[in-house]
Amino acid sequence: MSRFWSDVVHGLTPYVPGEQAEGADVVKLNTNENPYGPSPRVLEVLRSHINDSLRLYPDPVSSELRAAIAQHNGVTAANVFVGNGSDEVLAHTFRALLTHRDPVLFPDITYSFYPVYCRLFGTTYEQIALNARFEIDIDDYMRQNGGIVFPNPNAPTGLALEVSNIKRLLEANKDSVVVIDEAYVDFGCESVVPLVPHYPQLLVTRTLSKSHSLAGLRVGYAIGHPDLIAALDRVKDSFNSYPLDRLAQKAAIAGIEDVDHVANSCRKIIDSRSRLVAGLRDLGFEVLPSAANFVLTRHNAREATDIATSLRERGVIVRHFRNPPRVAAYLRITVGADVQCDALLAALRAVLN
Repeated sequence: MSRFWSDVVHGLTPYVPGEQAEGADVVKLNTNENPYGPSPRVLEVLRSHINDSLRLYPDPVSSELRAAIAQHNGVTAANVFVGNGSDEVLAHTFRALLTHRDPVLFPDITYSFYPVYCRLFGTTYEQIALNARFEIDIDDYMRQNGGIVFPNPNAPTGLALEVSNIKRLLEANKDSVVVIDEAYVDFGCESVVPLVPHYPQLLVTRTLSKSHSLAGLRVGYAIGHPDLIAALDRVKDSFNSYPLDRLAQKAAIAGIEDVDHVANSCRKIIDSRSRLVAGLRDLGFEVLPSAANFVLTRHNAREATDIATSLRERGVIVRHFRNPPRVAAYLRITVGADVQCDALLAALRAVLN
């Protein structure tokens, strides 16, 4: 470690993304990417905007994109914030809305970037244990806090909360911000965006990486009361006024507007998820009920580490989290296209036999 590093850098344990392996023979089921391509409209827009206009800075406010997101979600542009992927949106959220004297609350098994943000910004936090069924229990969050954040459906468990439970949390928690991270909402979970006009403390974050197949463009957004959005804008403009380039803004609009393409892609993934779950259970796996484009699963007789290593040797990559210890026995497997799921199941048969 360099002697020139700040104390903050010395104390950080960065988020570790999934392996980005390449190759025609690799079955990549470790980063929850959509197996289907983006809307053809996206590719057409990208091609049409690769021109001399790239010499100009992009719109720092992303006005057209905010308007498209607002129309798609039944809100106004004043309710919308956009950023370079939902990770940046969440980072600004922690800095702008969740760093207070009282601790921010989130589950002990959840998106592992949350504690990274807390350490980066000096945010006090408390991790609330999931129950024995790996569920978020809303009653555990009925306490003094500096904010609450969790994904719905949760990651890496894939389990979803009903809107009625989140509404109950909002009714009991009116003095701090509640952030619902809806990165995977389009794969079988009901959104809480319709609650935004009724709860000024609610912020909903979204990404175009999963359901819209645009992980390579890095576009995320948040929907909330204009006061919350104004705070995010102040942080953004104190950090980077141009988080989204011209191509990303135009392509994101095209992707959002092609509703049928996104719905069809998600429908195919949901169908494949059902087939994958059935296949895993036939092989002796326990699978948590998932509303996401991945499943969390463990085998009744074999160690997760051994299975993941053996699959990797056969060109199939899945995600194994060693921490926290409660999930060390599990594998998180992205739901790919049927041909990818079939390749995974064939490799598992070979490993287990």
